[in-house]
Amino acid sequence: MNTFAHTCLIPAAPAAVFAAFAAPQRLARWWGPDGFRNTFALCDFRSGGAWRFTMHGPDGRDYPNESQFVEVLPNARVVIRHLNAPHFVLTVELRAEGQGTRVQWTQVFDDPAVAQAVRHIVEPSNAQNLQRLAAEVASGA
Repeated sequence: MNTFAHTCLIPAAPAAVFAAFAAPQRLARWWGPDGFRNTFALCDFRSGGAWRFTMHGPDGRDYPNESQFVEVLPNARVVIRHLNAPHFVLTVELRAEGQGTRVQWTQVFDDPAVAQAVRHIVEPSNAQNLQRLAAEVASGA
């Protein structure tokens, strides 16, 4: 298995959830698991745009990342290709549901063996990412 899928319902319109992705300063606040913060070198938030950043872990380690926004469909979908190891594609879909937005977060690793090796990190981290996204949207900042 090389796919990890998480979902949550955020009590806000898809446009409000999308805005937390589209503004680099907001994305930097919530991206990553609990305890992480980010420094963005480049965040060209558009289809084909580059995204280079460093995640700063609670353990004091830095984790350089290089990604590409493969697809950015306002208020509906963001697809990100992680260019450095481990290689994966993350698809985040936003769908109006009642008074909120159903967020579907699907991460597909290129190599199933790598996916299994990092599963113990990825599953809780993705859940934390969604919780942090929901908190950022609730802040309305």
